Amino acid sequence: MVNQLSTSPLAEPPVHKKLDDMRILVVGSSGTIGSAVTKAFSERGQEVVEVTHSGGGLTVDLSDTALIKALYDTAGKLDAVVCAAGVAQFGPLEELSDADFAQSIENKLMGQVNLVRCGIGRVTEGGSFTLTSGGLSQNPTAATTAVSMVGAAVEAFAKGAAIDLESRYRVNVVSPGWVAESRMKIGLGPMPGIWARDLAEYYIDLVEGLQTGQIVQAETAKPDRIS
Repeated sequence: MVNQLSTSPLAEPPVHKKLDDMRILVVGSSGTIGSAVTKAFSERGQEVVEVTHSGGGLTVDLSDTALIKALYDTAGKLDAVVCAAGVAQFGPLEELSDADFAQSIENKLMGQVNLVRCGIGRVTEGGSFTLTSGGLSQNPTAATTAVSMVGAAVEAFAKGAAIDLESRYRVNVVSPGWVAESRMKIGLGPMPGIWARDLAEYYIDLVEGLQTGQIVQAETAKPDRIS
């Protein structure tokens, strides 16, 4: 089930106005979700600054706060940040090591937390941070303890951060269900899932809208995208 987007009372202060011709940092721009988000924003005339984990162009390791700060120094003026990256470990609880939990926390959770923390004062006031959790955050299955834990923590962080930053920035989370392309990569049929191009519409709504403190479940295409 997809939550309908609504404007939170937190979005009412005057600073929360739509920013046109935005410069948007997309972390994880080479991934399945990130590449679709990058394409969607570019098609809308927004300037996208792409960030990957490795390769050419801007790179960052989300588990390293110093590298996140350096990324902001290099990226320059930004109006919004989207994170479609982050690593968390799958596996049965009794098989997960201390290192597995540490990596999940340092990368998927604290990496996104630090994108917000380090972006304060660097992203244009009135701008936004859009993070990514996942359907397992609220509906865990077997062997997803670490993934569910950090995803739920990302969502709780965004709700709290939105309150603390309400006069300066918006903070929201997209919680995708199964991504169709990811299902196909592991030999499953694309459905039930959501195509990455349809998932990107949820990020657009949050970046270009006025919402804050919202956790948006994105398991199927928005009604206006279903043919």
